[in-house]
Amino acid sequence: MSEDPTTDPADGTPGTKDGAPRPAGTLVLTSPPAVGALYRQAAIGLVPGLGGRRGGDSLPGLELRLRGVTVDRGHLAAYDRVCGFRLTDTLPATYPHVLAFPLAMRLMSAPDFPFPLVGLVHVANRVTVERPVDANEPLDLSVRAADLRPHPRGRQFDVLATASVAGEVVWRGVSTYLRRERTTGDRDGRDPGDRPAPPAASGRFRVEPRVGTEYARVSGDHNPIHTSRIGARLFGFARPIAHGMWSKARCLAALEGRLPDAYTVEAAFKLPILLPATVAFSASPAWSFALHDARSGRPHLTGTVTPE
Repeated sequence: MSEDPTTDPADGTPGTKDGAPRPAGTLVLTSPPAVGALYRQAAIGLVPGLGGRRGGDSLPGLELRLRGVTVDRGHLAAYDRVCGFRLTDTLPATYPHVLAFPLAMRLMSAPDFPFPLVGLVHVANRVTVERPVDANEPLDLSVRAADLRPHPRGRQFDVLATASVAGEVVWRGVSTYLRRERTTGDRDGRDPGDRPAPPAASGRFRVEPRVGTEYARVSGDHNPIHTSRIGARLFGFARPIAHGMWSKARCLAALEGRLPDAYTVEAAFKLPILLPATVAFSASPAWSFALHDARSGRPHLTGTVTPE
């Protein structure tokens, strides 16, 4: 990986629509970061005396950018297959997240990031499609972190990403991560018995163990909780769990053909899908959707689509 360390305060990529100030500096990369090396670095950082992190109360004021990213058609087809999308030239709403993921990994594995990368929990994701994006269009990507705030189970923050074509923002993503920390008092503010009944299912599908490894291959997210039984157990899961972004993509694939050209889709990741599993999908005419365990009704994901 190489990079241009020159601060680039403005190059046509808007960065203030969400109301947050523009970061103090911009790092323009000339090639995507190697995600595998970043995961190894993060794992080493967990070993005492070998780069363990200090805590912090602020996020780095840095934006990472990568220009002229082209879509590999073979990679796009592999992504479409594992997530259930049709093979078309239009990018699925969740695909730019995969393209921006190496930049997010680089940002969150940097020495000045306040939390260890391994152990962060992806709790929610919001994507805005400003218009359909064709696979032939080169994309300029940007990623930054924002809004560190308290949470009943610790602290959370957002990773903001954009994809632009010739200076026009065509896609936005907000991934919310939770850093679990010990807190006092009621941890979630809810009684487990208060969980509402799941909506009527409009479909069911089987999620096989290979989904974890196949999605890791196309997304670059090789967190061992998704691909390894041992790795999953180290973090308290009986079996590997499905990626949250795979779950969201699978829901959008079930809605394919009914979505507008421009929309925002939000998803909250609830209880993990332990692989293998059978899940129930539900969708309403009011543009809400959900995934639940087909037997128990326990929620895995809830989401909404809002036309722009």
